Amino acid sequence: MAAHAWLPAHRPRPHQGRFQRRLARHGRRPDHLRPGAATPSRQQRRTNMELGMIGLGRMGANMARRLVKAGHHVSGFDPNADARKHVKDFGATAADSLDALVAQLEVPRTIWMMVPSGKITSDTVDALLDRLDKGDSIVDGGNSNYKDTLARAQAAAAKGIHYIDCGTSGGVWGLDEGYSMMIGGEKAAVERLRPIFETLAPGKDKGWGHVGPVGAGHFTKMVHNGIEYGLMQAYAEGFSILRHKEDFKLDLHQVGAIWRYGSVVRSWLLELTTDALGKNPDMDGIAPWVADSGEGRWTVAEAIDLDVPAPVITASLIARLRSRDGDSFADKLLAAMRNEFGGHPIRKE
Repeated sequence: MAAHAWLPAHRPRPHQGRFQRRLARHGRRPDHLRPGAATPSRQQRRTNMELGMIGLGRMGANMARRLVKAGHHVSGFDPNADARKHVKDFGATAADSLDALVAQLEVPRTIWMMVPSGKITSDTVDALLDRLDKGDSIVDGGNSNYKDTLARAQAAAAKGIHYIDCGTSGGVWGLDEGYSMMIGGEKAAVERLRPIFETLAPGKDKGWGHVGPVGAGHFTKMVHNGIEYGLMQAYAEGFSILRHKEDFKLDLHQVGAIWRYGSVVRSWLLELTTDALGKNPDMDGIAPWVADSGEGRWTVAEAIDLDVPAPVITASLIARLRSRDGDSFADKLLAAMRNEFGGHPIRKE
């Protein structure tokens, strides 16, 4: 989808009234006053918050759903009408433009972005800075490069808008299991959103934390993903060695299931790997082509800049790049070199 699809033309904002007056004006009762709705406790009323969510794909929608389930008010925007309808079905409010989203939120507003890194994030931030007021907050929950985050935060600070970078891990499992969140930003701005982070996390006091100033959240998530590359590559190589030892006819799903309990290599990633082996032991129908989303590259580049040796992460990135070269010119040239200097045979295609 083109980046401009997120960005309606700027229109002046009308004067904002109080939140419940706006609800009454639109004929909508607060959630806890709807017929049949559970009455929130005094503690819930004190800690429930409202938030605008931009980007209602699987992860953004699931985060919105987890927040709504806990009693927070979420208003979501996505250029896809089906995505907006989906969040309305589980109790969120949907906006059909950024202007409408901003108008639905009480000052000081909090807007959380779950959009692709790069130009779409930059354009969305620019559009928000034209619409938000001093004291509002923007949370970037995507996988942005921390250097881009620093530049965006500087632009936000010039307008008195708080910028929080939240490295988010959890994927499609986050709705039920909670999300791991590495958060960067001003301490007071992060603390104001504590109820949001506590709801999204696996627990109020676990799986999330304020790791440092703005940029630190995305930097930490970048390294997290680099580590993930290395872990995945190690599991893949280990199971490949097991599979190639044909004498023993090893059941890889069984081996993975054994390792899940008591073993020093047990992990959630191993659980997912074992499940995948159970569903498709021979990986039938899966091409040996592995994508990378950028964070591994950034981690390797940062390691070089810092003079930190990172051979495992680097090798795992190279393995992904190699997987996409199904007709390797380099390998053909290597075979030709061996033939030239040593007369070694060349295998024909």
